[in-house]
Amino acid sequence: MFRRFSLFLLLALATHCAWAERIKDLATIAGVRGNQLVGYGLVVGLTNTGDQTTQTPFTVKSLKSMLSNLGVTVPPEVNLQLKNVAAVSVQAELPPFAKPGQTIDVTVSSIGNAKSLRGGSLLMAPLKGVDGVVYAIAQGNVVVGGLGVEAGASKITVNVPSAGRIPNGATVERQVPDTFGKEGPIVLHLRQADFTTAERMVEAINKAFGGEVAQAVDATSIQVRGPADRNQRVSLIAVLENIDVVPAQTAAKVIVNSRTGTVVIGQNVKVGPAAVSHGNLTVTIASNPIVSQPPPLSGGQTVVVPNANISVNQEKKPMFLFDPGIALDDIVRAVNQVGASPSDLVAILEALKAAGALKAELIVI
Repeated sequence: MFRRFSLFLLLALATHCAWAERIKDLATIAGVRGNQLVGYGLVVGLTNTGDQTTQTPFTVKSLKSMLSNLGVTVPPEVNLQLKNVAAVSVQAELPPFAKPGQTIDVTVSSIGNAKSLRGGSLLMAPLKGVDGVVYAIAQGNVVVGGLGVEAGASKITVNVPSAGRIPNGATVERQVPDTFGKEGPIVLHLRQADFTTAERMVEAINKAFGGEVAQAVDATSIQVRGPADRNQRVSLIAVLENIDVVPAQTAAKVIVNSRTGTVVIGQNVKVGPAAVSHGNLTVTIASNPIVSQPPPLSGGQTVVVPNANISVNQEKKPMFLFDPGIALDDIVRAVNQVGASPSDLVAILEALKAAGALKAELIVI
């Protein structure tokens, strides 16, 4: 079945010369992060694509509660039948140091059985943090990138019409307390833990400031002595972020996506001495029944005689040899010469790993 897939061999070929990256691209600052917000609201103004209220009673209850808060009383015996209202969840990320009055983007997703949120408007919805405190208020017109159309028994859906975004749809009402201005060292966290990169970052920082101001705590964290004054800490971090560091080369890995047939081979992958021969055996069974009829007026019966043809076809694949320490481009060239499919390539890599010839971590996702 994998033969139907195209072989996409992505080569992560990094140049042999070292390149430098800014600390801003390699690490984050402890305590400087966003916070997730979530809320519940109602989207109104839909064109008969909202929740079916008989199946989502919470939508009706939410609408009655909202109308009651606005001074409109709906009798309890009234059963609202609405098609232009949808209950939604509202998500947003509060950026670090966001101040009251600033706006942030929000994502709106249907939690009922609404078919589409296109053309709808989100009514005022409070957004709470994990501590249950309201940090922002969301409201506005929903922008939907999907499309859903139905006509009779036919239905066309493009992307996801039951979710959308509201650019600048939430206003920050409360600032999250931060520890940025407190005394103590400034801690940098590497995005990818690596002892070599941490050590090189410490050396680059100490060289830039001319002293032992930085030290590595582990493979992820680097402590830098910082001033207590908030303004001076900002100036120090501005300098830190723009220091160039040569990151360490990543560990040798081979990533295989068995569903799509995508294979990614890292630069540092090596193969020990090994000879590989890979072929496929195909057995085909074709059934062609024969109908046997007796002569006229003979009193015989018509019978079906089974007739099966069995054929065996074994593809001839040449054997190729991997020399000791062979590099990535040689692996790709050898695999391409034999015309290996994604399934063949996965089988070859697994066999090389089992034989101890593949000097890399094989990850199948």
